[in-house]
Amino acid sequence: MSTSLHRNLPLFVAFRVLFHARFYYPVIGVLFLDLGLTLEQYALLNVVWAVVIIVLEIPSGALADVIGRKRVVVVAAALMVAEMAVLAFAPRGVWMFWLLVLNRVLSGAAEACASGADEALAYDSLPEADRKTAWPRVLESLMRWKSGGFFVAMVSGAALFDQALMSSLLGWTGWQPSADSTVRWPVYATLVTAVLCLLVALNFREPPAHASVGRHAVGRAWQNVMEGAIHVFTSRRILFLMVAALVIDSFVRIFLTFASNYYRLIELPPFVNGILGSALALLGFAVAPLAKRMVARRGVVANYFVVAGLVLIGLTGTAMAWPYWGAWVVVPLGVAMSALQFFTSNYLNEWTESNVRATVLSFRGVAFNLGYAVAGILFAQLTAHFRGAHPGADETSIFGMALPWLPATFLGCGIILWFCLRMTRR
Repeated sequence: MSTSLHRNLPLFVAFRVLFHARFYYPVIGVLFLDLGLTLEQYALLNVVWAVVIIVLEIPSGALADVIGRKRVVVVAAALMVAEMAVLAFAPRGVWMFWLLVLNRVLSGAAEACASGADEALAYDSLPEADRKTAWPRVLESLMRWKSGGFFVAMVSGAALFDQALMSSLLGWTGWQPSADSTVRWPVYATLVTAVLCLLVALNFREPPAHASVGRHAVGRAWQNVMEGAIHVFTSRRILFLMVAALVIDSFVRIFLTFASNYYRLIELPPFVNGILGSALALLGFAVAPLAKRMVARRGVVANYFVVAGLVLIGLTGTAMAWPYWGAWVVVPLGVAMSALQFFTSNYLNEWTESNVRATVLSFRGVAFNLGYAVAGILFAQLTAHFRGAHPGADETSIFGMALPWLPATFLGCGIILWFCLRMTRR
């Protein structure tokens, strides 16, 4: 492997860390509510985000396979800068919701462009003969660095959001920031990392097989979409992986989307959100080597059932919503999410040909976000039902009423998936 391509591997890790470790994540739920949204509006914003990804994911992946992965990754980073600028400077008032819709559209477009293209670029930068053994090592390194990045982002982001903590820390200056101002401090910090992410993307080097731009790029991209679809839907193992992963991912992401609301429900102060978010991040250090060993020693179905069991335990814990002590649920859910990402990336890259790799990885993104969009719509309908049934209840109480439905629904989906798997084996 040439030196120029070897540098893609640390750049890939840096890009993923900067793109995903966002300072507002530990408080995202309460941040949007504190900007004046309802639970239903917040849930629907995330549906908009998921739908944009669903629409753009496969075309962007197919285009990356044709015109080059670096170009698409650079577009993703530029879109991240734009989405964070909108969120950072959108004025409160009647236009707030629609500006946040724009933010979700830009964010979804950025996610669609990044998902698959950066991973395919990094995988094809490895020597072909060593990819099967080298890629798990890259994923292990990525998980460790992402854990460190998330740790910093979660702790500092929650601290920046906490007006009382910031006032005490800045008391010696004589400045007392208001709650209205600190709401967006984590967003400003993420805008800085977005600019850094763009600089990293510009320094990627395109592998030779994907460095040229043909005259008929759109036609070739469409052909790649068809080849990718055939690859996914005619392979039983890839189809099972996609369906199992999207079910698990959807339920965990619903919890993570509303994690700050859950912490408020169990009576934890805002700065603790960062501690719990950092705990989730640090789990990656332990999960990475464990997941690598599980890939080497266990089968695909067994690994995914372990992940599903952890999710069921965590969601059952959220339904109990024990004050203070309910924070333990972050452990099984965090382990499950980290392991799921490792397994899915490892198996899909191993089972997919280079010429459609970004396209197939984009199908993964579509599957995940389609599941997340459906879950978001159903959760919004559920909270709307409880709001109508309990007119005097506040947002936190309504959220608490909806939580027991998560483990019950997840268990039902798991039973259906297991039944379908058994039927296909006959």
